[in-house]
Amino acid sequence: LFLDRSDAVELPIKFIPQNAGCYRCQILLKSSCDVRVYEIECVVNTDDAEAELEFLTPAYQAVIQDIPISNMSSWDWKLEAILEGQGFYGPPQINVGLGETALYPLMFKPIAEC
Repeated sequence: LFLDRSDAVELPIKFIPQNAGCYRCQILLKSSCDVRVYEIECVVNTDDAEAELEFLTPAYQAVIQDIPISNMSSWDWKLEAILEGQGFYGPPQINVGLGETALYPLMFKPIAEC
């Protein structure tokens, strides 16, 4: 089926989410000769955030900082961690269930004074 732009109809929708997450809705359009249901899913992310951690520990002694990761979406998360920088360690993956907060244990173990 081919429709040219003259057959298109715009349906403006205003969406104002209060929180990050997955929002679903159905739009039912009816006419005398047709019924259509459109399912819409909107995924809302929070603004990019930056954080800074400062580790203070003697050389060769490890310090661990638990970083909370909150999943406010509608599905479970399986996250992959990519650590850059010498002396940083942590699990390569972390699972966060929907509505849960998991702690990612980031370890810093310096091999020299720095």
